[in-house]
Amino acid sequence: MAKEYDPRMHSAEHILSGVLIRRYGCPRCFSTHINSNKSKVDFRFPHDLSAEDAASIAAEVNDIIKADLPIAAREMPREEAATRFNLTRLPESAGDTLRIVYVGDPDQPESVLDSCPCIGEHVARTSECGDFIWVSHEWKPGEEGQDGVLRIRFKLGK
Repeated sequence: MAKEYDPRMHSAEHILSGVLIRRYGCPRCFSTHINSNKSKVDFRFPHDLSAEDAASIAAEVNDIIKADLPIAAREMPREEAATRFNLTRLPESAGDTLRIVYVGDPDQPESVLDSCPCIGEHVARTSECGDFIWVSHEWKPGEEGQDGVLRIRFKLGK
């Protein structure tokens, strides 16, 4: 992992992605830059967010962090994972058995906020992330008939 990699930030990105997917039905982020000081994520998204939307999303992320959910990893054959997840961002070098990361208890599917193939390091519980701080966001419209790009920048408190 990179010198400035922070498992707390990576876990927070999964929580943020889970909240946006659940609220808006958007696809997972297509680009991330996870850094120990500040991170950014890009989503294909149909519209800009209001300040109220941003505050509400940040509050929900913080509620999930405070809920102290487990973050667990389970192995799954690549063939099975391909029927459940988009594997385009996962390198072929990940192998025939993939690591699926769950925010929530994978044995209680109704508790799972997010699940996806992932090779990164994570904290064991959401409460280890610290406070989620929404730094900024910007939205760039897409071409005719296509979603734009929503970029969210965030950091974590202690």
